[in-house]
Amino acid sequence: MNLKMSKKVEQAMAFHDKGYNCAQAVACSFCEEFGIDQETMFRVSEGFGLGMGMMDMCGAVTGMLMVIGMENSVGNLDGKKPSKGDTYKKAKAYAQKFKEMEGSYYCRELKGVATGKPLVPCSQCIANAVELTEQYLASEKE
Repeated sequence: MNLKMSKKVEQAMAFHDKGYNCAQAVACSFCEEFGIDQETMFRVSEGFGLGMGMMDMCGAVTGMLMVIGMENSVGNLDGKKPSKGDTYKKAKAYAQKFKEMEGSYYCRELKGVATGKPLVPCSQCIANAVELTEQYLASEKE
């Protein structure tokens, strides 16, 4: 994690400190870019915290993937070419980048449920998911 946090990372950390789950902290940090009100994103992402409530895919990662989907999706299929295959490819690539950084993208492994030794704290997962999301969005503008 960078020593100097971006404004988005700071915002996500503040959300998490306020009680947002990991998915909400990441996803709600990008509402402004997509014209989504925070209450809506908060509600949409609530079930994705704590690894979708069952310590599966990390909430910070799912928050990141929500934003990738927002950026990449065509929005509907009325006369448009489906974007889901391309979105899946990008989601997989960025989830893999997260895994390379943290050692896993599963909440139970990150929290060390089986080993008793966490790999990283949630705050680091959130910060790195936000940074990867920022990298993704910047790459789409190039």
